[in-house]
This record gives sequence, structure tokens and C-alpha cells, in this order.
Amino acid sequence: MLRTAFALLLAGCALPLAAQEAPTRVFTGGDLFNLEQAADPQISPDGRAIAYVRRTGDIMADRMASAIWLIDAATGAQTPLAATGASPRWSPDGTRLAYVAAEPGQAPQLYVRWLASGATTRVTGLPDSPDAITWSPDGRQIAYTMRVPGEGLSLGKAPSKPEGAKWAPPLEIIDRVTYRADGGGYVRPGFDHLFVVAADGGAPRQLTFGNFQDGGLLSWTRDGRHIVFSANRRPDWEREPNDSEVFSVEVASGAIRQLTKRYGPDQSPAVSPDGTKIAYLGNDDSYRSNEPAQLYVMDADGANPRSLTAKLDRDIDVAVWASDGRSLYVSYDDHAEKKIARVGLDGQITPVVGGLAGGSLDRPYTGGSFSVSAKGQIAYTGGDWRKPADVYLNGKPLTRLNETWLQGKMLGELKPVAVTAKDGRKIDAWIVLPPNYQPGTRVPTILEIHGGPHSAYAPVFSTDYQLYAASGYAVVYANPRGSTSYGAGFANLIDKNYPSEDYDDLMAAVDAAIAQGYADPDNLFVTGGSGGGVLTSWIVGKTDRFKAAAAQKPVINWISEALTMDNTGFTSRYWFKKQPWEDPMSYWAHSPLSLVGNVKTPTLVVVGAEDYRTPVSESEQYYAALQIRGVPTALVKVPGASHGGFTARPSQSAAKASAILAWFDKYRTKK
Repeated sequence: MLRTAFALLLAGCALPLAAQEAPTRVFTGGDLFNLEQAADPQISPDGRAIAYVRRTGDIMADRMASAIWLIDAATGAQTPLAATGASPRWSPDGTRLAYVAAEPGQAPQLYVRWLASGATTRVTGLPDSPDAITWSPDGRQIAYTMRVPGEGLSLGKAPSKPEGAKWAPPLEIIDRVTYRADGGGYVRPGFDHLFVVAADGGAPRQLTFGNFQDGGLLSWTRDGRHIVFSANRRPDWEREPNDSEVFSVEVASGAIRQLTKRYGPDQSPAVSPDGTKIAYLGNDDSYRSNEPAQLYVMDADGANPRSLTAKLDRDIDVAVWASDGRSLYVSYDDHAEKKIARVGLDGQITPVVGGLAGGSLDRPYTGGSFSVSAKGQIAYTGGDWRKPADVYLNGKPLTRLNETWLQGKMLGELKPVAVTAKDGRKIDAWIVLPPNYQPGTRVPTILEIHGGPHSAYAPVFSTDYQLYAASGYAVVYANPRGSTSYGAGFANLIDKNYPSEDYDDLMAAVDAAIAQGYADPDNLFVTGGSGGGVLTSWIVGKTDRFKAAAAQKPVINWISEALTMDNTGFTSRYWFKKQPWEDPMSYWAHSPLSLVGNVKTPTLVVVGAEDYRTPVSESEQYYAALQIRGVPTALVKVPGASHGGFTARPSQSAAKASAILAWFDKYRTKK
């Protein structure tokens, strides 16, 4: 009965709730529209209020809508501030809030709200969306980045068109190395540059120019005379994309000065409160597939750069100065948990808080964001496997966005799974059990594999897993070698050797779930997306132990992927030692297509129709090969979906999970 109700609800998940089936206690595809999630919490300088982005399912638009809300830090009382909006940022004195919002059918613009009066003004009228908005120290100006259109290469011309004639569109001419971007499509001519605008409105002024991408996080010097930013301004930047530097631009004249110089990415600069130092993130690029970013500090003129976190061996993703200028707050993943620590200028690291969460809803990746008040109060997004991210302040939850409606749901419970790899390494793994699981019974089990492969799963909320669990499956997931949050050594065990022993780690996780009495060894299934799609297709070429598989947005042939993905210089530099034409057999040896002759497992192939990271042609190759061999298969395309936006629309996320469940149900042994 539950399976029938589940299928009906998924089929009608794009309809208003009143038109759906009667409510059910298990998690359904229609419940994706009920979800709310907190993101980007920004605490005011005095620590009294927190502005955050509240993401809410919009069933009529089939999207997660973003609004800006305010929280009273003392009482937790919430107040809506903007019905649509993102990127809230406080003025230095805390009296105003800048944010980005869009009117229907128009480009997003920069707005400023005066908190005392509630008055709001639109500051810009831009042709494109502003990004990286940053207040000047005196609160009089706001800096931002924006794309500036350019002229593409022109070759010849068509004949003159008669008036009123209906001709074919003009030729499209591409001459850039990176000519398309996942989620953005084919790149329009033009570049991102820095601008400043008066905080109360007026004409903006462009500060940087040239055929370079300028941007990242922006930081003003204390006197307001310069803005520090990161960019790759090498003449050959298109073929050396991972060599950005930190620059300073003079606001008055536009004069640019380079502050860092080494091979590798230097980015996310932040000027210290007293203006004497600049912190930034970066690493020396040695072409390893994983190179954790370290926290560096240098003098304001670029002299005396030094790493403060060289001994931490974790990837620093955000760094914020403490108000006294003696330390910085940083966030990083550590053993499948995002944490915040305080790093002194002497390199001493003091953990402050853990349990951050946020980001994707469909799968349980590590994530979360934070901000710090002048008094050292930390606002952040956190959560666990029971619910999406809420806003927390110094360890205390301030919001409970999903509490009321989730009380009426039975979720699949998460439990840790103890896994030891073949070489004795401990592998973090978990299992989500069906909501009606009876202890001591074995249930059909799905191995679900994360992407990356340099990323990490965590014991946090996942819509895919709850949908699978509601349909009677357990879901086992793990962080095999190659995963981040365990140090560069663990991540680089697969450097230039992917896939490889990560396969053994995943099989060990399945074996452990069987040994602990949860998984039915005769009802095993496997799926995963991106890097997880690679490993899914690799696994079914190595073993027949799984009843069915679903390879989502996989790489099947590393040669074709390397030359058709959106960042064409990446694969051949970081996954392999040589170019495809120099060592084709190395690429072939790690390509799942090389094992397709072994595949007997019924395998579904799923991909976004506008995926430019692992292009549709990868999935189509695999589907064609399986069809030629007579292996049961089907190809599912998600219309309009990119690689990164694969599950951005709730109806498609629900339908994708339903298709995978239907495929597994075809081959599931009923007991």
C-alpha cells in the first residue's frame, strides 16, 4: 500500500497539495516542496541581529525561492525583510543592509534597506547581476563585481539580408579555451570586473578592465583608498586557469598592483582590521588531484607571506578576521564534519564550534556557512540527518524551520557503520534504515556514492535517502579513499589512479552493512552521481553482486570527457600525467567503458540534458554500449538540468529518485 501511495504522490508532486493524495507518514516526493533551508547567515556588527537567506519550496514555480529574514539574536524572534533576495550584507555601522534581488523578468539588482525606518532603495540598474557585494569602511560606497559584455571573434560576413526576409541565425564563432560553463551554458563574450557605486544610489564606476576575469571576494583597505581582490591576469590565463593572484586596485585611479606571486591559486583576500595585513587562501599547485587550501597572511604591501595552517592538513574554505586583528576564524571539513576554528597569527589553532550543515538537499554533503560579529559571536547554519539546515548562534539553534510539519513524518533513522578497508584503514560510513525497520531483519540496500571524488558525505539530511528509505530500502554511504576531510594523504591515495582502491572501500562498506545485520546480500543495489556515477559504472564492470544499478551523470570515457567538459584543461592536468594523445591507454585503463564487456547488471543511465561537466555524450556512450551488448538499460534525461543543477527543481529531483526506485523495484527480489 505504501509503495502505491508513494508512486501516486510522486506523479502528482507538481500539483497543489489539495489535489494530492491524503497525507502519509512517510517522506514523499511532494514533501520536497515543504522543505525550508537556512543559508548565508550574516550577523550584525553589534551581534544583535542576524540576516539570513530562507529558502522555501515554491510548488507553483517548481523552485526553491529565496527570501531574506531577520532574527533577533536575544529572543530568536523572526521578521521577514525581503520577499525575494540573496547575499545580505551589513553596513559597517549596522544601520543598513545591502542585498541582491530581482523583479520578475529583470536582472538582479543591488538594494539597500535602512533598518530603523524600513525604507528601501534600489541602488543599481544593471544589465547583469552584481556579485561579491562589499561595503566601504565608511559606509558610503559598495563594491561589487559584474560581467562586462565584450566583442567576440568575427570571421567574414553573410550577404545583406533583404528587408522582411526570415534568415537563419548568424554563425556562432568560438575561440576561447573554456567556451562553456556548466549551469551557464555557452560563454558570452565578456569578462567580470570590479565596480563601485554610492550606497544611496547613483551611476556606478568600473574600476578594472581588460580581457581577464577579476573577482572573488572583495576587501577594502581601512582608509577606503584601495580594494583587494583576486584574479588570474597572466597573458596565458586560459591555459593556466589555476594560477590566480591577489591584487590591489586604487579606487581613485584604477591603478592595479600585484601583491602575490607563486604558481597556484591565491584568492579570497581579507584586509585586517588595522589595515596592516592581508589574509588569503591558496596553495602551491603541484598538479596533484587534491591540494588543500591553506590560510596565509602577508603584509599589506605583499611582503612576508606565510602560512598559518600548514600543519592542519585540512582544506580551509573561509577565513574571517577577528575584530582585534590578532586571529582569524576559519571553516574546514574534518572527519565528515564542517568545523569553525580560531587561528592565531602564531599559527595556534583553537576549535570553536562544529556541526555546520547546509548546501545540497538531495544528498548528504558536508556544508554550511558562518559570519562573526565584532564581539566574536558566531552565526552559522547547522543541522543533522533529521532536518535541513537552521540558523545557530554560538551552538544554540535560533530557527526550527521544518519542525512543525516534520513532526508528522516518520523518517528513516541514520546509524553509523564500522568499516575497515582491505589495507586496515578505517572508513567512515553510515546507513539510513527504512522508517518502519524492524531490528534484526535484513532489508534491500542501496549503496549510494558521493561525487567529486574529492568531496565528503556527512551524517546530515538527504531527500534522496529519505525517499529511498520510505520505499523500503536501506541506504549505505561512505567516504572512501579520495574523500576530503581526512587530510591530503587520504585524498591523494587515488591521485592519478582513479578509480582504483576506492572500489574496495565501497565493497567493504557493503560487507559491513551485511555483517551488522542490516543489508540483505541478495537484494543489493548501487547508484551515485558524477564521481559516484563513475564508480557505479566501474563497480558493475567489476562485480555482479548488485541486482541493479543507476549511473547518474557519469564519466565513461576519460578521453572524450577531458576534451568535451566545460573546463577542458582540468582532467588532463590533475587526473592524468599526460595528454590523451600522449598516453591514451592510461585514460582507457581507468575508463568504465573499458569494462562494459563484463557488465551483466541491469543499469539505468541518468543525466541532465544540459550537463557540461560530464557531458550528455558520456551517458549516451554507456547507454549505447549496454544496448549493443543486450544488457537491460534505459536512458533518463532531466530536461534543462545542468550538472550542478541536476536536482535544483523539486519536481525533477522527486521524479529522478522515483525513476531510480522504479528501476530497482523491477529487479528487487520480494520476500
